[in-house]
Amino acid sequence: MKLPGPDHPITITPTARRIRVTAGDIVIAETTKALTLKEAKYPAVQYVPREDANMALLERTDRVTHCPYKGDASYYSIKADGKTLDNAIWTYETPFPAMAEISGHLAFYPDKVKIEEVG
Repeated sequence: MKLPGPDHPITITPTARRIRVTAGDIVIAETTKALTLKEAKYPAVQYVPREDANMALLERTDRVTHCPYKGDASYYSIKADGKTLDNAIWTYETPFPAMAEISGHLAFYPDKVKIEEVG
């Protein structure tokens, strides 16, 4: 486990606007309670609370990856509109203590879904 610091900063802040995630015309998630995670020089990522996602459209996969700062990530595919978007979502169910805020949240690959600020 590594801790964020000056050489690898990570910040988590409430997102100021409503976030909507869609796959085609299907709304996968919409929330005013997203968190914006900024990590080092990577693009910012929106983490959406599970309760604001349509979990009926998601299917857990066997994929697992590890981040030395956040912990082990699990993945979900999206099944909507007759299509499957494989491993389109990741989540840290039991993140390391420094990243505890993202527990219970989902993050989406922007090349697989549309993530937009609305309202």
